[in-house]
Amino acid sequence: MYGQEIIKPYSSGSRPTGIVNAKAIESMQAVGYDLSAHSSKALNEIPDIEYALLITMGCGDACPNIKASERQDWDIPDPKHMDMQAFAEVRDLICEKVNNLIEWI
Repeated sequence: MYGQEIIKPYSSGSRPTGIVNAKAIESMQAVGYDLSAHSSKALNEIPDIEYALLITMGCGDACPNIKASERQDWDIPDPKHMDMQAFAEVRDLICEKVNNLIEWI
């Protein structure tokens, strides 16, 4: 959604279900992004390359085998079981961090 001209992001999880959370789809639609065509992916489904930057969101040691020049843990709470307002707050926190990262790059 952001920074497509300077970054190529990949997203995966340590325990994917294969489907995107319906609240995530609804929350992203509220900011103009259609997430409905996406799927949740496992760590082994992203390219096996060395990434310039690996950003984790609180998985700790669940991502030790992903090769990266630099790592950051944003320690963002999992919104899966939150109500829509709290879910939107987590979405906005992620958007803020992504935009700050793009500015830094």
